Amino acid sequence: MKRFALAVIALVAAPLIFAQGTKDTDMKNMPMKSDATRAHKATGVVKSVDAKTSTVMLAHEPVASLKWPAMTMAFKADDPKLVEGLRTGQKVEFEFTQRGKDYVLTSIK
Repeated sequence: MKRFALAVIALVAAPLIFAQGTKDTDMKNMPMKSDATRAHKATGVVKSVDAKTSTVMLAHEPVASLKWPAMTMAFKADDPKLVEGLRTGQKVEFEFTQRGKDYVLTSIK
């Protein structure tokens, strides 16, 4: 009977003990949606433009708000009109947000 009682206590107590050990993984440590939709500003140089897909390849300077180093990467335009008139070699200032795994241009000058 003692073994049965100990087994029941172990089954009841195990989830409570586990829950105490996971306190640090609550939502306060997770990135919130407002951070993901935050606008980031950068400057860069247009490397290529694909008007069909509304995508522009930019060699950008470091992005302090994301702690990114300078790099070259593609950005999809939020509005296809944003990429109209862009030329290879043109220096630009731009803003973008993160949407899922994509980084989307919201303005470019």
